[in-house]
Formats: sequence, structure tokens, C-alpha cells
Amino acid sequence: MQFTSLTDSFSLTNGVQIPCIGFGTWQSEDGDEAYNAVKTALECGYRHIDTAAAYGNEKSVGAAIKDFCKEHNFRREDLFITTKLWNDDHGYEETKAAIKKSLQLLGLSYVDLYLIHWPNPQKFRDCWAEKNAESWKAMEEAYEAGQFRAIGVSNFYGRHLTELSKTAKIAPMVNQIKLCPGQTQDALVEYSRRSNMVLEAYSPLGTGGIFSNPFMRELAQKYNRSIAQICIRWSLQQGYLPLPKSVTPERIAENTRVFDFEIEEADCKAIGELEGAEIRLARNPDETPF
Repeated sequence: MQFTSLTDSFSLTNGVQIPCIGFGTWQSEDGDEAYNAVKTALECGYRHIDTAAAYGNEKSVGAAIKDFCKEHNFRREDLFITTKLWNDDHGYEETKAAIKKSLQLLGLSYVDLYLIHWPNPQKFRDCWAEKNAESWKAMEEAYEAGQFRAIGVSNFYGRHLTELSKTAKIAPMVNQIKLCPGQTQDALVEYSRRSNMVLEAYSPLGTGGIFSNPFMRELAQKYNRSIAQICIRWSLQQGYLPLPKSVTPERIAENTRVFDFEIEEADCKAIGELEGAEIRLARNPDETPF
């Protein structure tokens, strides 16, 4: 796929267009930090914002969206907003209530994408498949009612997707998983692609340790780019949709400048195969302590 700007997009199975880079808000504290980060991102050209009930910042994210649109005479319909169902709220009625709460906090009548955040919460470990089916039913109804433009999942392995497919009327359109240097989850990526899902890459910059990795430093010098830019560009070249996060205005802007260079194939392969103490692998969703 060739992307030339932040507004270029992936196509979901229902025809909805999702901008090729999203702005992540995990660990952005509710209040000024999340508000300013999202507003800065929108002013830098991001049109895709990713949040979640678990992040605790939906209110600030929504306020930033509202103020940006008002100040710049910008249409909300030209933005793509994602939020997610938290683990404690799995189940039909619980999901309906969670949807209502998220929309109220965001101050929106709809979101563009709604995801089940984790497939096997600790609270429902003995009945996770049943609870996912109930939540998905509520999400399908909200989708049909126009509260969502698309629905999907996050952190789902193949077996979770297979179970969900037994009752789902609408197939998930997105799987948001951890994809970053040294973490490619090849089997899950292949399964998700066979199921026609767009792969969103959360934590595309890895963890803090990636910035001290000698090979990534070499690549930054080779391409005259920051390590963050290398990570984001690599993600795009793998066909992932990255969700970089920052609260620093200069870095938020820097992370948008990834469309005017290309990483060589051999370097891309090496990035994916990185190993080391600084590479933190994704959690197993069947063993999460939450």
C-alpha cells in the first residue's frame, strides 16, 4: 500500500475509510494532558483519534475534538474516532450501558469504531466466549442503529475470533494488536488478514527501550530520521495501521512526517526480527491479570 498523507486510508469491509495513522491516547492523563495532546494532534493533521474507556480520558478527548471543530470550522464527520469496551463491562446489558457512557463522556452521537478491548477478562475467565457473544450482539445493534460506523476487536487471538464467529452476524472489521519492532505476531496477523480485518498497531514505537537500541539508532542515522519515524514508517510498510502516542507537541508533529522516505526491505526484515531486553512482547490475553 502506498500512503502519501495522514488522510490516506485503509478500507474496511463495509466500505468505511479509516485514516492510515491514528493518534493514540493510552497513558495520556485525563485533563490538560490528554486535551492538549489531542488538540495538538488534530492541528498537526491527524484525523484519526484512538481512546478507550479504560484510559479514563474520554471526556478530555471529546472536549478537544469539540473545541478543534469549533475553532477551525471543521466537520466532526471528517474525523475518525475510536473507543473500546472495558473488561468489567462484558455482557449484553453491561455493554449497552458502557456504550451510552462512552458516548456521553466523548460528547458524541456516534463513534467511527468500537472495539472489545480484551477477549478474556479475568472477571469472566470461565465464560469469556459467552460474554463476548453477548457484548458483540449489543455492538451489532448499536452499529445498526448508527452509533458506530464500524466494529472490531483488540488483542483477540485466532481462537477468540473463531468462537466469536459462531454467533456474530457481522464479522469484526479491525483487530488492534501490539505490533512494533521485534513484535510481529505473524500467525495472528495472517489469521486476521484472512478474515479481512484491518490490523491496527498499538504501541508502534515499542517501549522506551527501543530508543536506545543500537540497530534502531543506526537506522535513524542512515535515513536521517528519528527512531519514532522509523518505527511508524516500518509499520505502514508492513501494512499495519500505527497508533503512535505522544504528549509532546514537537514529537506529535514529528511523527506525522513519515511519507517522504522508504525503508529498504532488508532493514524492514531486521526491524521485525529485533531481540533484546528492551523489546517487551504483547501480553497473552488469556493470562492478563485484569
